[in-house]
Amino acid sequence: MTVTRIGPMSVARIAGVLYAVLGFLIGCGISLATMMGADMTPETPGMAMLPSVGAAAVFVLPLVYGFAGFITTLVGAAIFNLLAGVLGGIEIETR
Repeated sequence: MTVTRIGPMSVARIAGVLYAVLGFLIGCGISLATMMGADMTPETPGMAMLPSVGAAAVFVLPLVYGFAGFITTLVGAAIFNLLAGVLGGIEIETR
């Protein structure tokens, strides 16, 4: 079996959601780290804002990662379709 074309939008939608989930997990880690870091530091003027920056990561990173994953996969799938037409695609062996 040879894959000669993939649907760019279908692949981009799945990749966008996968990257958004990854961004959420990373955002949760950043949020947790900033909250723990704010508790461990002495009272300084700049540290009061640290937990809110970490909390924002939970909302911002999934959007950024999801959008970037969607766009790069969309472009990558379109380039694959062009190259597969010239080079013949990808051979896959199944059982």
